[in-house]
Amino acid sequence: MFLSVKDLELRKAHIDVAFPPGRLDFADRRVRPSGSISVRGAAELLASIEEIRVSGRIEGQLTADCDRCLEETVLPVSGDFDLYYRPAVSTFGMPSEAVPEDDSEIGYYEGDGIELADIVREQVLLWLPMQRLCGPDCRGICPVCGQNRNRTDCACRVEPGDDRWSALVDLKREG
Repeated sequence: MFLSVKDLELRKAHIDVAFPPGRLDFADRRVRPSGSISVRGAAELLASIEEIRVSGRIEGQLTADCDRCLEETVLPVSGDFDLYYRPAVSTFGMPSEAVPEDDSEIGYYEGDGIELADIVREQVLLWLPMQRLCGPDCRGICPVCGQNRNRTDCACRVEPGDDRWSALVDLKREG
C-alpha cells in the first residue's frame, strides 16, 4: 500500500492490511514471517509542510533461528507505532549540527509518498530482540561434539585454553 501525499491531501487514509508471508523482505534469511503480519491504523497529512503521520498497530509472528541452539523459534510481533515523515528536501544542504533535536525523531521520504511495507519492515526489525532465543533457559550447542544440549546431555569436557591472565589471578590470591 502506497501512502501518496496527493491522496492524503484529500482525506485521511485508513489502514487495514495483512502482509502474507514472503511479501516483507527482512534482508535476513534467519528471520521470516510464519504467517500474515497485519497492520491497522491511519495515515494523515499534517500542516502545510507535507508532514505525514502514520500511526497504528502491527501484529504477527516471525520464525527465527535461536542464537544459541539454532533451532527454529517463534517470535511474536505486536506493538503500536506513531511515526512522522517529512519530505527529504526540507533539510537538504543543512549541516547535521543545524538539524533541530526534535527533527532527529522524524523520518524522511522522497518522491510522492511512503510505501507502507517499508514502514512495517522497519518497525518489526526495531522491535526484534538483539539475541533471539527459543527460551530463557536455552543451553545451546556443545562446543566439542556439536549436539543440542536442550535435547541431549553430553559428557564432553571443555578444557580451558591458554589463560594468559592466570598470573594476575595468582597475584590477587596472594594479596
